[in-house]
Amino acid sequence: MTDSRLPTVFVVSDGHGDTAHQVVTAAALQFDDPKYRLVVERNVLTPEEVVRVVEKAAELKGVIFYTLVAEETRVAMREAAARHVLQCVDIMGPAFDALHDVLRRDRGSKPGLLYAVIRERSERMEAIDYTLRHDDGQRPDELEKADVVLVGVSRASKSSTCFYLAYAGVGAANVPLIPEVAPPDHLLRLPKEKVIGLRVNVQRLMSIRETRARDLRLDETHSYLDKRSVAREVAAANHVMDEHGWRCIDTSYMAIEEVAKRVMRLRGLKGLRP
Repeated sequence: MTDSRLPTVFVVSDGHGDTAHQVVTAAALQFDDPKYRLVVERNVLTPEEVVRVVEKAAELKGVIFYTLVAEETRVAMREAAARHVLQCVDIMGPAFDALHDVLRRDRGSKPGLLYAVIRERSERMEAIDYTLRHDDGQRPDELEKADVVLVGVSRASKSSTCFYLAYAGVGAANVPLIPEVAPPDHLLRLPKEKVIGLRVNVQRLMSIRETRARDLRLDETHSYLDKRSVAREVAAANHVMDEHGWRCIDTSYMAIEEVAKRVMRLRGLKGLRP
């Protein structure tokens, strides 16, 4: 049971309360093993809710730390705390005032922005991690977790498109289509709308591979650069895409950003802000 004799600290927020909670925790660490009861009041959005919290805190002779951004709830907090002679700490107030003076512009009053930024960052990092672990056909048994799976021949912009998508918070995997090698069963079992083929014409693919071959110092006679082999590879990949009814994008002369946007439109994905 909670000891009612402990001091009570209220954290009041119109969002999740994480900011105020962290400030209180950081401050409390400066005291030697502090004992107190923490009450977190989240999503406090109206003056009436503010008054209710203040009355509750007054009954327990507590202290309030708050991060409210709407002016009406901030005013309600100051007035209600004054009526009850209750100590309260406005965590955001001094920062608002200082930034107003420096930036010379009025602030907004939308709660939960920091939480949204942190959530987006987390989603982006999860997508990047997923894409890194599922590049070039790795871990095919986990393809069902992807938001989208790109398929195509080598150098059809699969990996670069996937990483562009990952930065937008899209969990993207890619699987190479290799002549005379059957696509993995896990890929074939996916709903066909989740798989998108990246096509590229032979001439463009030859140009890309020639540049890549120079970087790798491959011999000009390597099959990677043989036009007939490349043509057969492209034809085989296109056949597999058609056979399984996968929607396709011709990436031959498209920038990676354009390809990624087309993929997102086909999959109905919005992505995160840049």
